[in-house]
Amino acid sequence: MSIKQQYQDIIHSKLQDKQLRNNLFNGMNTLKTNRKNLISKRFLDWESLRQQGKDLKSKNLGKLDELLETFEKNATKNGLKVHWASTPQEANEIVYGLMKEKGIYKVLKGKSMASEETHLNAFLKQKGLEPIETDLGELIIQLIDEPPVHIVVPAIHKNRHQIGEIFRDKLNAPLETEPEKLNEIARIHLRKEFQEFKMGLSGVNFAIANEGAIWLLENEGNGRMSTTACDIHIAFCGIEKIVESFEEASLLNALLIPSATGAPVTCYNNIISSPRKKGELDGPKEVHIILLDNHRSNMLKDPHYYTALSCIRCGTCLNHCPVYDKIGGHSYLSPYPGPIGEVISPQLFGLDKFSPMLDLCSLCGRCSEVCPVKIPLAELIRDLRSERVGQGRKNVIGVTGKTKNLSEIKAMQSFSNLATNPKQWRLMLYLSNLLSHLIKFFSPILPLLKQWVTYREFPTINGNLHKKVSQMQGVIYE
Repeated sequence: MSIKQQYQDIIHSKLQDKQLRNNLFNGMNTLKTNRKNLISKRFLDWESLRQQGKDLKSKNLGKLDELLETFEKNATKNGLKVHWASTPQEANEIVYGLMKEKGIYKVLKGKSMASEETHLNAFLKQKGLEPIETDLGELIIQLIDEPPVHIVVPAIHKNRHQIGEIFRDKLNAPLETEPEKLNEIARIHLRKEFQEFKMGLSGVNFAIANEGAIWLLENEGNGRMSTTACDIHIAFCGIEKIVESFEEASLLNALLIPSATGAPVTCYNNIISSPRKKGELDGPKEVHIILLDNHRSNMLKDPHYYTALSCIRCGTCLNHCPVYDKIGGHSYLSPYPGPIGEVISPQLFGLDKFSPMLDLCSLCGRCSEVCPVKIPLAELIRDLRSERVGQGRKNVIGVTGKTKNLSEIKAMQSFSNLATNPKQWRLMLYLSNLLSHLIKFFSPILPLLKQWVTYREFPTINGNLHKKVSQMQGVIYE
């Protein structure tokens, strides 16, 4: 089956899932409303803060090589062990090597999108090892063998009734629907695992170069358990997460949390600067940080696409996307869905593998308007579309003849010719207006249009341009 057909099949199935669309609609509206209310009430100049965040990330990306060296130097001085991974395979092998060396067969994971990017869970299972998700959303989807649907709220596509059924079927728990009861079921289940685990794994929100420390944000306490109650802690960190100082991380944190959940702060801020020291009663005996590249260096060298590395993984572009909330994150066939996924997935994994993802965008620009660090997401998506047809900067990996859709190229060339010829353009508008009722009547059986009207209303074409067209074409239409 072709990649394009895979996308068409899953999108069609998700559009047919009314429960999914209802769950996403309710979840996205809650997140958007919370964000809007918090920003209006607590921030005097949100736009100025966004600009500071953009400038800060741009500055740090401009000297990322220096910051990475500084971080490694200071982290090593603090007793942390830094590993470099160019590829997902290398990152996964590091985890496997540590587990094999220590004789550990189970790892408890806090939330980590970088480990989703490397498909660590599947890798460890193939080796006969057991990864266990401890984030509530990640636990829910792991029980039903699904990937995250969102980069912040991985199970937002499931409502409380569905989660109750999952816990009943997979954990032999009584059927419950109240959030408090569901949390209690998950807590009891995970406490048994936390009592005797030896290795924990987490992501990283900010890596502080000047301090050689990492900063983790979470709301459930599982992240703190996964990183302090174990003997060995492994942290997955994309190289773009490096910032220079705690002050810079604090500024980005002030942008991240309101954008992600509409809350002013997270419940837990975990700052780890060393393994357990002599006389301390908790904390891991070893801390390993895996700095993951996976084509980020290639993104960094492009003067345009590098801005996508500014992403702080808040997920607000997903929350505001009118496409995402209709089809959900699984339709993107990538660990990173939504607008930010459309920008980074082709660059991390190859445009040849994720070319159809770029069509999951209306270019409405909402994502660019709400991004807390002002990444021009809609512009980048549009430009990546030009990359796949052989235009653009030609720095994106995976550009092959397979990414070119000849019918699309021909259609866009025809549109370009029409749109740049004033007489033909006005004639087209007039004929569209004149024949719109007839076209609407036959749209359910016309090629292309029938796909459009299956899930959308037929567009209203306004304007009466026949007099201008008559004058310009020398034809009387009255």
